[in-house]
Amino acid sequence: MGLEALAMDQKGYRRGSFQSSTSDEDMLEIAGASLDFMADDDPPLDREMGGFSSYNGGGMNGTSTMMDFLEEPLPGVGTYEDFNTIDWVREKSRDRDRHREITSRSKESTWALIHSVSDAFSGWLLMLLIGLLAGSLAGLIDISAHWMTDLKEGVCLAGFWFNHEHCCWKSNTTFTDRDKCPEWESWSQLILGHGEGAFAYILNYFMYVIWALLFSLLAVLLVKGFAPYACGSGIPEIKTILSGFIIRGYLGKWTLIIKTITLVLAVSSGLSLGKEGPLVHVACCCGNILCHLFTKYRKNEAKRREVLSAAAAAGVSVAFGAPIGGVLFSLEEVSYYFPLKTLWRSFFAALVAAFTLRSINPFGNSRLVLFYVEFHMPWHLLELVPFILLGIFGGLWGAFFIRSNIAWCRRRKTTRLGKYPVLEVFVVTAITAILAFPNEYTRMSTSELISELFNDCGILDSSKLCEYVNDFNSTKGDDLPDRAAGPGVYTAMWQLALALIMKVFITIFTFGMKVPSGLFIPSMAVGAIAGRLLGVAVEQLAYYHHDWAIFSGWCSQGADCITPGLYAMVGAAACLGGVTRMTVSLVVIMFELTGGLEYIVPLMAAAMTSKWVADAIGREGIYDAHIRLNGYPFLEAKEEFSHKTLAMDVMRPRRNDPPLTVITQDSMTVEDVETIINETTYSGYPVVVSRESQRLVGFVLRRDLIISIENARKKQDGIVSTSVIYFTDHSPPLPPSSPSMLKLRSILDLSPFTVTDQTPMEIVVDIFRKLGLRQCLVTHNGKLLGIITKKDVLKHIAQLANQDPDSILFN
Repeated sequence: MGLEALAMDQKGYRRGSFQSSTSDEDMLEIAGASLDFMADDDPPLDREMGGFSSYNGGGMNGTSTMMDFLEEPLPGVGTYEDFNTIDWVREKSRDRDRHREITSRSKESTWALIHSVSDAFSGWLLMLLIGLLAGSLAGLIDISAHWMTDLKEGVCLAGFWFNHEHCCWKSNTTFTDRDKCPEWESWSQLILGHGEGAFAYILNYFMYVIWALLFSLLAVLLVKGFAPYACGSGIPEIKTILSGFIIRGYLGKWTLIIKTITLVLAVSSGLSLGKEGPLVHVACCCGNILCHLFTKYRKNEAKRREVLSAAAAAGVSVAFGAPIGGVLFSLEEVSYYFPLKTLWRSFFAALVAAFTLRSINPFGNSRLVLFYVEFHMPWHLLELVPFILLGIFGGLWGAFFIRSNIAWCRRRKTTRLGKYPVLEVFVVTAITAILAFPNEYTRMSTSELISELFNDCGILDSSKLCEYVNDFNSTKGDDLPDRAAGPGVYTAMWQLALALIMKVFITIFTFGMKVPSGLFIPSMAVGAIAGRLLGVAVEQLAYYHHDWAIFSGWCSQGADCITPGLYAMVGAAACLGGVTRMTVSLVVIMFELTGGLEYIVPLMAAAMTSKWVADAIGREGIYDAHIRLNGYPFLEAKEEFSHKTLAMDVMRPRRNDPPLTVITQDSMTVEDVETIINETTYSGYPVVVSRESQRLVGFVLRRDLIISIENARKKQDGIVSTSVIYFTDHSPPLPPSSPSMLKLRSILDLSPFTVTDQTPMEIVVDIFRKLGLRQCLVTHNGKLLGIITKKDVLKHIAQLANQDPDSILFN
């Protein structure tokens, strides 16, 4: 009994309750609040398991002629409880069996051949549907968020459904006054009839704060009431799900609907959060729901995870308009198992999603994102010095943010703060809105701010950032020479410095609240502000001191040699890299985002520097830190296991524990097995020849045992409590008067993974990582000694890292 089989402890044995999540009692705690949820969110995998050839450990050593009542596999056998880890080996074996059967049948008839072709094509069709749905939802979110963000400042008289920019399109105002068209009225103009003066300012301020509070409160109440899983960014949970963990309802229809609505509300409220991370969650929900249309993916958890990897790529593709970056993001950051076939399918899903979003054209500028820019000026080798400085800043900010945010989230989990999610959102929104309104750079949406910071000043730009002193006579095309900063630039610098301080601190408290919140955009905003400040400083230095040795070679008077917008772009990449520790995918996303192919080297230098600096301070990125904070059973593939422990040091039972709970192959009755099930909470039991010999036969799952015994009692005559259960091919000799026996060989895994007690733990950890095991049995001279589960491995790693081993209990 001192055995914790399988990745998650089960919720005790409730007769009749194993038809996977059909009860409303499943409770889950995410980030500290106790959450109740909709049971029908994610249709269970039970009731659909007919039609497989039975799985008998690898599909090879099982017998095909079963003489027991399990001629057809039972509904529910071979499926998983909520909060369990899937058995990757078993799922892959099942899929191979299914594929073999379809291939062999395809030679028999035309209908079977058509079925075989449609089965092969179904994966591509599924990708097409995911791309279309994810692209459409992203377009809807973009358009709605743009409109609702502008609603905080005023309304369009020509039609209230127009945002500020679209409202002024038909207006014939001059280019410099394009934001002051008569069709758009601020709230003070609408209510008071004029927009000037102190009272008008106070009224606009008041309306801004009221709308912000209304949007955020609506968002948190919808999340709390209908889909508790819709909060946060969703990427830590998706990483955990892709590693094989099951969280029913996390990718269900309610989560999708509520996340889509509340994401618009949260972004529009002006909180320091982005929609990019949650769009990955939205796309994965689309993938999971559409999987139910195809038997191949509905019935196989491993196949379904391949689809979710591709859906994550489609999510990033629509978030940033970066299809290739999306595929690399899925590969580098979220996926656990990423075969070559998944790479091609991810590419296709990302392409379809980006194409769909482009045809919707949410921003009206034929671009997929709000902050698309094009620079044409080459950069100079000496500029790598400020770029590397931005990389160092990004790494320091990333490490600081992760530590502070995790400390705050831990406080939220362990104190009374977590009991008042609505109040927390209310207070943070109120503080954000009150501080944001006076400063025009925090008042605008974060995406617009990044767009402004990335922008290179042209002749017609009317923003404060472009108020330079114009003392030139001629211009060569669009390229303006470096000029002295005017008063507008100095004002903008002060405002940006204040905006930087506000964003740095407010984001710590915003990420992790009970509303959908992404981290990409706030991180990029912090970096873009820092980059623009540094860019303007270097530009002015070059203007006033062009005769210095460092500038004289390449920056003559009257030349355009420094592009502040490029510094903003490099800074954004550095800060995003510092927080998430992405490298390759980050650089590709940034150059797809900005169309700046010649700036790959500066981006690579900044991304690499920020990763090195942040890794030197703390090894984990923000998503890994949140996985550990929530205690998800996630085995990080990137970390090395360098300790010299053996399998016998980790296995259960330990020296003073009771002996291992086992089932014998042909000498236990139904009553004996039911007693074991009732008295223990383990997810599975080793089957041995006899208690004396302890020679291993196989492994049987608790859930399969419960379902098979209950079904036999109903459907097979003569099965009573004293009936003997046997797992062998032939029934054991028994006296003629004994009741009929129950053969359960078909649910026995005849090839469980075993290691000897002297196997080094680094090999065991590698086996768990690479094969995605749930448990591994330990033997000595062929006799069963104990068991190592995924949770035991995680606890062992936590113990060696001087962390609390019980933090791995996900409850």
